[in-house]
Amino acid sequence: MHLPLTGVTVADFTRVLTGPYCTMLLGDLGADVIKIEPPQGDDTRLWTPPARGSEATYFLSVNRNKRSVVLNLKDPEDLRQARKIIARSDVLVENYRPGTMDKLGLGYENLKAENPRLIYAAISGFGQSGPYAHLSGYDVIAQGMGGLMSYTGEQDGEPMKLGVAVADVFAGSLLTQAICAVLYEREKTGLGRRIDVNLLEGMLSLGTYQISRYLNASEVPERLGNEHRSIVPYGMYACKDGHFNLAVGNDALWIKFCQSLGFEDLLTEKHRTNASRVEHRDTLMPELLRRFALLTRAELLEKLQTAGVPCGPVYDVREALEDPHVTARGLVQEVPHPTVGSIKTTLPPWELDGQHPPIRLAPPTLGQHNKDLLEEETHAGLPERP
Repeated sequence: MHLPLTGVTVADFTRVLTGPYCTMLLGDLGADVIKIEPPQGDDTRLWTPPARGSEATYFLSVNRNKRSVVLNLKDPEDLRQARKIIARSDVLVENYRPGTMDKLGLGYENLKAENPRLIYAAISGFGQSGPYAHLSGYDVIAQGMGGLMSYTGEQDGEPMKLGVAVADVFAGSLLTQAICAVLYEREKTGLGRRIDVNLLEGMLSLGTYQISRYLNASEVPERLGNEHRSIVPYGMYACKDGHFNLAVGNDALWIKFCQSLGFEDLLTEKHRTNASRVEHRDTLMPELLRRFALLTRAELLEKLQTAGVPCGPVYDVREALEDPHVTARGLVQEVPHPTVGSIKTTLPPWELDGQHPPIRLAPPTLGQHNKDLLEEETHAGLPERP
């Protein structure tokens, strides 16, 4: 398969999650990602347990389709090698604290003068300016300061972070989008740009309708657990043998919902519209929960899906990966690995002409490609940029 970013070289000065997630996506799309690591390696190489053999599963999750080179940027010779890689790169991605790359002589203004086509992409906690610019950015801090935790969790419980580092992953996704857009623009202008993304603004962007609710209706969003403030029934509910999600998003679906489950007695004027169901949530939902408890998840899902009512099971990770749909689409792949035999990973989350991009490289061992990359530099280096 020809991948759209084939021929694009990325100098990857990132570590932990948000930057590596971005550069993994670029690698998935065909870019040659050169992961430049300090002698001790990316922090997440040591985040064990869990591990597969000697390899931390955290590191394995966001570093496929990359080559690793170890360079000590405090050593003049290694710094010179890093500059040579950058000089022949299309994109540089870094997630150091603002000012760190400038101190190394690798800031945007210096590099732009040497390579005007370079796209310089940075992720930080709070951006390059403002009173918090100097602070370290971590996912849980951004989730809290962006408001996400305040409207996540049970109604009578404490604020709750999401079960995955959503601030990191979302910021990495945003940076990938911007890089691809500027690569497109550069085809017309011949010039790169500086791109900055930060975790806090990513969380504010992710807030969408919750943020708009405050800005335009002066309402501070509250926690509702798995319920929806404006739609009933909509959320996660217990049944006889587990939990399922249900989304009765309009009045036509409400009729189908009641008919499919034999709840025709609820098709009254009191529940006819979504607005009336929201108004009577406190009496309607306990009755629905009582009825759900009499049915198994399989029974509920079969009846609702047959009627075209949006619903689905609540899985743990094992169940999610072993679901027949996931299995049929071949979304879990086994990839050869140089030290542990093989690892498993999910495929990139896009299809191109009906196929997911292949996993070309397993996550690299520390410095695995030092010899190859430094020999490339010795023998005229990476391909010249047009």
